[in-house]
Amino acid sequence: MTLRRLAARTAAALLAIGVTALAPAAAAAGETPTAASAYVALGDSYSSGNGAGDYDESSGDCRRSRAAYPALWAAANGPDTFDNTSCSGATTDDVLAGQLAPLDAGTTLVSISIGGNDAGFGSTMQTCVLSGTSACLSAIETANQYIADTLPGELDAVYGAIRSAAPNAQVVVLGYPRMYELGGSCLFGISEESRAAVNGASDNLHTTISKRAADHGFAYGDVRPAFTGHEICSDDEWLHSVTLPVGDSYHPNAAGQSGGYYSVFETLA
Repeated sequence: MTLRRLAARTAAALLAIGVTALAPAAAAAGETPTAASAYVALGDSYSSGNGAGDYDESSGDCRRSRAAYPALWAAANGPDTFDNTSCSGATTDDVLAGQLAPLDAGTTLVSISIGGNDAGFGSTMQTCVLSGTSACLSAIETANQYIADTLPGELDAVYGAIRSAAPNAQVVVLGYPRMYELGGSCLFGISEESRAAVNGASDNLHTTISKRAADHGFAYGDVRPAFTGHEICSDDEWLHSVTLPVGDSYHPNAAGQSGGYYSVFETLA
């Protein structure tokens, strides 16, 4: 073998060794850094935590609670940013008009509960409490018609706006619990027939909201199983009945937010 050929082979071997040795370092240098996490909570009183206490005073009438599922998830998971624009009393129009500002291409997680106020949940429950069974059933029938005919389009508008503003986010939609344990321990209040009808409206909300969420490619959290055994008239209530202040009525308490909403959201987020 000539010296020239030996030198060439030696150089090639050394080069190969060098490339092999440098490869792990180059791969390490080229690793994609972990993306920043940005969580935005949207929605109505079931997201803001009305009824759970421990409110952020700066949230005013929106009544955002530190015991609500968005705050619990943020505390447990430590996202890089957490924006909560959910607000007690919000409708789909309110979400579109005033809650979407924090969303952008960097948003990684969005949660929302919405639709109950559009269907007139508060006024329906007021009718049921104050005006008797016949008026209650009539109000619920009106709400059910709205849930079937009008709410789907309103949800489509909100879900479409969320996806447009946050194209890379995982979106989790949370539903609503049934209000009453039928055959439970309540001796007073609305009739059993009215309670069953209220629960039926909750089931109709579930059907509509879950379908619209699925059609937009969003995850859906059905909280009804988690609240089973913890409804109003049960022995371990996670929902307020009529309360003072009246605004807490028919909303989850702190146990309902942690055991009902957070436990479901945690499995999907």
